[in-house]
Amino acid sequence: MTALPHIQYFLGANSPAGFYSLYDHLLPPEQARAIYILKGGPGCGKSTLMRRVGAWAEDAGLETEYIVCSGDPDSLDALVLPGRGVAIVDGTAPHVVEPKFPGAVERYVNMGDCYDADALWPLKQEIMDCMKGYKGCYQRAYRCLSAAADIMENQRSMLLTDALSQKMAKRARGILAREIPWRKSERPGQVKQRFLGAVTHRGTMCLYGSVLAQCGRVYTLLDSCGLAHELLLHLLAGAVDSGFDVIACPDPMAPERLAHLLIPQLNLAFLTITSSLPFLQKPYRAIRLDAAADSETIRRSRPRLRFAKKVSAALVEEAVDSLAQAKALHDNLEAIYNPHVDFERVDQMAHEIWSEILVF
Repeated sequence: MTALPHIQYFLGANSPAGFYSLYDHLLPPEQARAIYILKGGPGCGKSTLMRRVGAWAEDAGLETEYIVCSGDPDSLDALVLPGRGVAIVDGTAPHVVEPKFPGAVERYVNMGDCYDADALWPLKQEIMDCMKGYKGCYQRAYRCLSAAADIMENQRSMLLTDALSQKMAKRARGILAREIPWRKSERPGQVKQRFLGAVTHRGTMCLYGSVLAQCGRVYTLLDSCGLAHELLLHLLAGAVDSGFDVIACPDPMAPERLAHLLIPQLNLAFLTITSSLPFLQKPYRAIRLDAAADSETIRRSRPRLRFAKKVSAALVEEAVDSLAQAKALHDNLEAIYNPHVDFERVDQMAHEIWSEILVF
């Protein structure tokens, strides 16, 4: 059996405005066969259950999509099996998921049943102490990201003129003519939203492997000032108008703007890259978007741009440090809970869900 590509995304972002959720884009309930919503606290085996079902799905040759946690990229927040119309998702805060069609589509899975409550009761104060500093770490991280985003937006607005927008539109028309053939389609393409990148406790990261697993032709857009959105919007509209499905990836530091665009049906992707997040493969084509900005404006503003880049990078680094502190506290919490979790029961739940999936 040919191995299927390993695809991962984020659906939540540590953003300047706090936790930004795309979990309503997990799997449209109208098209889903079943969505399992896992409820339970730290260390109760939610990620373990999803990994087990994911491994069985891969062994069975099913298409799998893993949604990793922006707080801890080694942990899973959801598993999607698109071919079966099935998703399993951690429905606890901050990415609370509630049913739209309870019973018919969504099913609650109470993983709190896996706790040994009698053993945890004497540890109540220790658990409370661990939880106390957790929220504060995230609040500090979000304040730093907010300040960094303000600085980034100032440099972006300095360069984004009407003339530059027209340049981007012209460049997009050229790419569309070359790469995305117009075709009369009975329906527009579907847009699926996913975060490809995230600000995590390990730093800023981007899941380029998921792109390479789906798209062999990759345009890199070198962009240190947030200009790529202007180009990507035109490309997205052109692809959708021609009936191609796309994966639109917002910028975690500005979720209202696009950072990447994937069109797997055309084996084509457009990735925004920076010096801090380079794409290490040889691109199909490379475009320097920074060079499209007015050269005189850049010359006059170069000291300010350098200063903005330095300060915003320091603020993001401070946010990452706070996220690392939050991760350490969460690890302590899981270490308290884990010895008092019935992982045989977790395994039984995983088997029950997998048995249901097999008959869909």
